[in-house]
Amino acid sequence: MNADEAAALLAHCSGFDNRQPSIAAAKSWASALHDVPFDQDARDAVAAYYTTPPQDPRERLWILPHHVRTLRTKIRNARLENFQYEPLPDETVGEYLARYRGQVQAIASGRIAAPSGRPALEGGPSREFMAELEDRGWEGNRTVPDDDTDEPAAELIDTVRRTGPLGVPCPMCAAEIGFPCKSSHATKKHPLGRPLAKPHTARIRAASGEPQQTPEQRAAEEERIRAASARALARIDDADIPDADIVEEAS
Repeated sequence: MNADEAAALLAHCSGFDNRQPSIAAAKSWASALHDVPFDQDARDAVAAYYTTPPQDPRERLWILPHHVRTLRTKIRNARLENFQYEPLPDETVGEYLARYRGQVQAIASGRIAAPSGRPALEGGPSREFMAELEDRGWEGNRTVPDDDTDEPAAELIDTVRRTGPLGVPCPMCAAEIGFPCKSSHATKKHPLGRPLAKPHTARIRAASGEPQQTPEQRAAEEERIRAASARALARIDDADIPDADIVEEAS
C-alpha cells in the first residue's frame, strides 16, 4: 500500500469516524501497511472494526493500522477454514509447493469460492480385516444393555467401593459409605452431630480388615484414656505456678 492508497483507505475510515485525513497521516499509514495491499479485504476490515461495539459505550472507536492488518488476516483465514489441498499424482516437490501456494492465495483472496463443506473421512475396515478380528475373539464394540436392571451390572455396582476408611460404614457412629464420621454431640448447626475431620478408630480398623474390639475392650480403652487425662490434670494442679508480678507503670 502506497501513500495514495493509504489516503483512499483513510477516506474510507472517515465515513465511520469523521476523521480529517492528511498527507502526513497517509504517509504514516502507508509505512505501517507497506506489505498490505489496498483491496476489498482492507475495506472490509475497516467495516468489521466499526461493526463491533466498544466494551465501554462511552469510548470512541478509532481504527489504527494494526486493526486493519489483524482483521484483514482474519477475513482471509476464514475462507481457508475448510481448505484441503488436492495433489496431483507423481508431482514433484516444486510442483506441490507452487500449486499449494496458488490454491491458498486464490481461495484466501476470494477469487475462488471457499469450500463450503468440511472434509469427512470415508470408508472403514475391510471384510477380511473384520473377519480376522472375529477369528481372534473380537466381539465388536462395547455394548450397553437396554435394561438398567441387568444382573451383571447390579453385581458390579455392589463391588464398587471407595478406598480408605470412608469405603466402609462406621461401626461407631453408623456413618454411611462416603460420609465422614460424626460426633455424638448435637449442635444447632449440626443436629445429627458435627462431622469429624478424622474417622473413628473403629472405622479405620474395619477398612483395614482388623478385628473389632469387644465391648469389654472398648470399655477398658475408655477407662485408660480417662485415667491418663486425670493424671495430666493432677500434674497441672500440683505444679507450682508463681503468681504474676504486677508492674506499675511510671507516671
